[in-house]
Amino acid sequence: MTLFVSRGFAVIIQAFLRWIETARPGDRAKAAGALARAYLRSDLDDEQRQATLLAMCHLLSDPAPQVRLALAQALADSPQAPRSVILTLAEDQPEIACTVIAQSPVLIESDLVDLAATGGLITCGLIAARSHVSRATSAALAEVGDEGTILLLLENANAEISRRSLSRIAYRFGDCPLIRRLLLQFQDLPGEARQHLVEQVSAALASSQLVQMVLPPSRLERVTSEACETALMEIAEKVPPAEVGTLIEQLRANGKLTPALLMHALCSGRITFFFAAMVALSGLEQRRVRALLASGRMHAVRALFESAGLPRDIAMVFVEATLVWRSEELTIADTFCTRLLASCRRPADAEAPVSQLLNLIEKLQRNQMRTLARTYAEDALLAA
Repeated sequence: MTLFVSRGFAVIIQAFLRWIETARPGDRAKAAGALARAYLRSDLDDEQRQATLLAMCHLLSDPAPQVRLALAQALADSPQAPRSVILTLAEDQPEIACTVIAQSPVLIESDLVDLAATGGLITCGLIAARSHVSRATSAALAEVGDEGTILLLLENANAEISRRSLSRIAYRFGDCPLIRRLLLQFQDLPGEARQHLVEQVSAALASSQLVQMVLPPSRLERVTSEACETALMEIAEKVPPAEVGTLIEQLRANGKLTPALLMHALCSGRITFFFAAMVALSGLEQRRVRALLASGRMHAVRALFESAGLPRDIAMVFVEATLVWRSEELTIADTFCTRLLASCRRPADAEAPVSQLLNLIEKLQRNQMRTLARTYAEDALLAA
């Protein structure tokens, strides 16, 4: 009985193939959709399924795009769709390919990676918007995708994106405000990538015509530098300890590991970052640097800072800061910066580098006092 049905079915398929040679494109498209739906039925035996598959493979060469589109629409969302047909449709013209690329569960990770590498921008965008995007696929898109593709990928809540891919995106598209905003929402974004984005924001601020009209060049440079330092300190606080060294090396290579940034770190309590910077700049072992900062004599601590490349007068300010850091807990009216300023003597030259450093400490002191005052007021209101 099965053999009779199979032979009968084969006859039907053969008749179908003869019919499509003369049928109109619209009729062929309807028949193609019906054929694909028949293939997905569970009551076909192996011979019937094979005959149907061969007929669909023949339709893949149909000159009318609507015929191939009908196949794609019928097969796109089915896990039982034949891979050979799906892969061919995925490489068809965009209107046809998008139907299967965006939906088909038959396409595996390696298929999507290959399609991202060989397809166009539309293909990459469709892959980025799929209901699930694996890490390997995201990595491929991070390398070849354009801004539109990357925006779709970052907005896709079901996309798995590795830290390495996030960094790659940050370096490729850090100048795009929308991508920057989305990247900064990722908790896993590496510290060096965040630092790069901070630089991009500073560059955008400095190049703004409106800002340039309001602020003179010297003031603009100072504002962007201070904003960058503040942002870097926020980044340093959130960076995992294992990544602090990488961030330090990047800042050092970019010329950003300045005395101002180091003092900002010390005054704001980013001791882990400050310690790692001293290790990198001095070339001494971690144990030796830790011992000097924690309990070394004044001359030994000064020698440490001078070995890190700081001039003697600036090194002495860091020595005083280290001694304040070692002292007991400060009161609400006696902040770190207040104590440090009281122990440092201002030079006569207001333009000297050490004077600029003390100006920075004074500015940080005002910020600390405002923060303390705000906290004090909030506590007083709660108590009342």
